[in-house]
Parts: sequence; structure tokens; C-alpha cells
Amino acid sequence: MVPRWKGKDVKAKKDAEAEALREPMSKIISQLQSSLVQSEACGFLSDNSVHLAVGAEQIELLDKACFGQPVRTVEKDLVWFQLSLEESFYLCYSLNCLKIKVGDSGIQSDKELWTSMKSKKKTFPYFYKAYSHLRMKNWVVRSGALYGVDFVVYRHHPARVHSEYGALVLSHEDDEDLNGRLQVWSDVHCTTRLLGGVAKILLVMYINKNGNKDESPLCMENYTVQERTITRFVPEQSRENC
Repeated sequence: MVPRWKGKDVKAKKDAEAEALREPMSKIISQLQSSLVQSEACGFLSDNSVHLAVGAEQIELLDKACFGQPVRTVEKDLVWFQLSLEESFYLCYSLNCLKIKVGDSGIQSDKELWTSMKSKKKTFPYFYKAYSHLRMKNWVVRSGALYGVDFVVYRHHPARVHSEYGALVLSHEDDEDLNGRLQVWSDVHCTTRLLGGVAKILLVMYINKNGNKDESPLCMENYTVQERTITRFVPEQSRENC
């Protein structure tokens, strides 16, 4: 799919593309990682999200890197950011730039945090594997609840470009919490029609454990991801020109 850059006219769209090329997402992530490490950032797990208090520099970097969302201002130049389980564990485990506390037990080890997040969300191992798989390829991954999918996937910041994919996380294994979707053709038709109406492609990500357990985050190394895209056939766009 050709990227659909945002802008009122051709020039504005070219400017958005040029800005994205000057400041690739990999560079922004690296800056965020350095800033969080230097400040010894620490958040806390509450319900199904992680809350992190950040200053002006990190507010800008978190926004540019598309992690979380601001929820309230604590004081001048200090804002609470709310991160999803997948976002926070990616910063903690994959980028090693965030510490997380759970209740009164203090800072959690990677394995302890993994166990805590699994207790909050049974399908967390599958969703985290899908999320980290895309993030490591420098895609921007956001919640897809608005479009009836698990994630929406952008080439760069949503302010500069429209999302290209709507992703569903499934598994070839017997997991009822994941595999209750796309079981009949009407599900496939409805999902692809909804996404097609907003110029997105359905990306189905099959996460396979390959016989491995999920007792620690080290299991992720043995999980595999199969990607499938599903699009509607549109005759008007497929006919030969007369």
C-alpha cells in the first residue's frame, strides 16, 4: 500500500513525507530511550495500564514516539502518561529504559512484571508478541478499538500519515479468547468492508507458541509470527481499461 501522507494539498503532503524522512521513527525511539534511562523513569501498574509521571522533554518524546497518552497534569511541566500493558512492557523489557512498580512490592523484575501483566490480561503473551514484532520493525502501533481490530498500524506519526493496516491477533493453537473471531465468512466480510471503508488493509497475525510455555518473557524468543493480509476484491479497480 502506498503511504497516504496527511495535508490539505500536494505540497503539504510532500512536506509531511519529508519531515518523516528527516526524523525516522527509529531515531525518535532512540532519543526517548536515552531520556528515560537518564531520568531513571519509573511507572506503576494500575488496573490494565501503567501510569508514568514525565516532564516536558519526555512528554514531547512520548508523543512523537506514539507511546501512551496524557491523562492529567500533576503540576507545572509534569504530566501523568497512561501506557497500555504492551507499550509499558516494551519500554521495560525490549528497550530496557523503564522500571515499573506493582503495589507495595517495589520495582518488579522482568519475570515478576510478566506474571503481573498476564494476571491482568490472559492473552497478554500473544498481544505483546504481536506488538513488539511490529514495533521492532519501526511501525507505529496504536489501539484499534475504534475500527473493531486489536491494533492499527502506521508508517510514522498519526499526525503525518494515515494508518495502513488494521491488525487482529489470532493463534493456530486452541485458545478460545483469541480464536473466536474470523470463524465464519460473514466475520471476514464485515471486518474487511469496515477497514476498506477507511482505506485500511486487514492484517491477521497468527502467534504460535510452538509448544513453549509462557512462564517468563524469554519464551518470546521461541514464538513465531505468521502475517496474512486480507483485502476485498473490487471489480471496478481490477478491470482492464477499455
